Amino acid sequence: MASSSHSERSPSASPRLFSEVPTPDSETEVLFDSLTPVRDGEEYVLVTGGLGFIGSHTCLELMKAGYNVLIVDDLSNSYRHVFSRILLAAKLHFDSTDGHCPKATLYDVDYRDMSAMRNLLDCYMLDLSTRQSSIIGVIHFAAFKQVEESIRTPLKYYRNNINGLVDLLFLLDQYRITTFIFSSSANVYGKLAENRPILHEEECTHQPELNQFAASHPSESNVSQITNPYGRTKLFGEAVLADLARANPAWTIVALRYFNPIGCDASGLLGEDPKVNPSNLVPAVVDILTGKRDELLIYGSDWDTADGTPIRDFIHVTDVARGHTAAMAAAREGRVRDGFRTFNLGTGCGHSVLELVQTLENVSGRTIPRRVVGRRAGDVGSCVASAERAAVELGWTTEKSLRDACEDLWSYLQE
Repeated sequence: MASSSHSERSPSASPRLFSEVPTPDSETEVLFDSLTPVRDGEEYVLVTGGLGFIGSHTCLELMKAGYNVLIVDDLSNSYRHVFSRILLAAKLHFDSTDGHCPKATLYDVDYRDMSAMRNLLDCYMLDLSTRQSSIIGVIHFAAFKQVEESIRTPLKYYRNNINGLVDLLFLLDQYRITTFIFSSSANVYGKLAENRPILHEEECTHQPELNQFAASHPSESNVSQITNPYGRTKLFGEAVLADLARANPAWTIVALRYFNPIGCDASGLLGEDPKVNPSNLVPAVVDILTGKRDELLIYGSDWDTADGTPIRDFIHVTDVARGHTAAMAAAREGRVRDGFRTFNLGTGCGHSVLELVQTLENVSGRTIPRRVVGRRAGDVGSCVASAERAAVELGWTTEKSLRDACEDLWSYLQE
C-alpha cells in the first residue's frame, strides 16, 4: 500500500470510518461522535496499509487467530471492496468452525496525517490518566514498494517510508503503544545475495549477534551493498527501530524480511490488485492471463543460474500473513530477544523466474507469451532465505508450495 502525499488531504481531517458510518465516496470527513465506545476487555491490532496484498491477507489471518483489527488505509493503491472481502472470508471461516468472528474496522486515512491518527488513537484510549490503550500492537505495511520507481524518485520513497515511519513511532510512543511489527524486505541484503546461496539474518544486522553463525560470518550494514533506494528505506527503517528498542526497553519490535510473496487466499476472495501499474513478476503474469497485456518481459537470461533467469524464494502470501500472527504472538508473550529482532519470511528453496512461469502455464493450461530483455536496474541474480530463525523463535514454518500458490492464484482469477 502506498501513502498519498500530504497535499491531498487536510492535515486536520478526521479519518473516514467505513464500517460504522455509511458515507458516500465524495465525502472527505466524518467526525468520531457516533463511534461505539470500546467495550471492557476488547483489544485491537492496528494495521496500516491493511487493504494491500500482504496487508489484507494478514488482516484475515489476524481475525482467524482471534484478533480484532483496525485497518488504516488511504486507498491510494488499494480498493474499498477488499475490506468487504476480508469480512466475508473471515465470516466463512468462522461459520465453518462455529467460532466467534472478531471485529474489523476500516479507516480511510493517510497514516502520515498525525492529526487524524491522533483522533483515531484517542477513540481507543481506555484510561487517559495512564495512557492505557485497547490497541495492543501495530503492524506497519504502509509504504511505497516499487524498486524501479524508487530509483527514479528516491525522495518520494524516503519521505513516505522513513519520515512517515518516524512520525508514526513518535505518536505511538506518546500513547504507549509499543508493540510493533515492521514490514521489511529481502532487499536489505542487496548484493550480498549474489555471494550467498542462503541468506541469514545475521548477515545484515543493526546490533551485535551472539551465536556461532555470526562469529564465522561477518555482518554487513553498508548501504552501498543495496541496489536501490527502496531497499535502503527498509534498511534505514530497521535501523530506526533497532535504535528505538535499544533506547527504550518498553518497546518490542519485530522486522519481517519478506522474500517473494505470491499466490492468494484459498477462498479466492483476496488477491493482488494494486491501482498502480505493477512491475512485479506475478502481477505482470496476471495481466497477461486476464488480457491486459500481451507478453511477459523477462529481465535477463544470462544470470549465473541453471536456466539463466533469476532465482527467487517464492513464498505463499498466506504463509507470509501467518508469519505476522506468529510475530505478534511472540511479541505479546515476551519471546522477542533484546526487544528488537529480524526474521526472514521465506521457504528456504529457490525457484527460477522461468520455473514459476512454467508452473503457472501448467496450472492454467495457457501459454504465457514472453520475451527476454536486458537486466533491470536494481535486480540481483539470486535471493533465497534461511527460515531457521523464524522456525525456532516464532514457531513458524511455511505450509504451502509453489504449485499451491499458482493454483490459488488461478482459482482467484476464475472468480
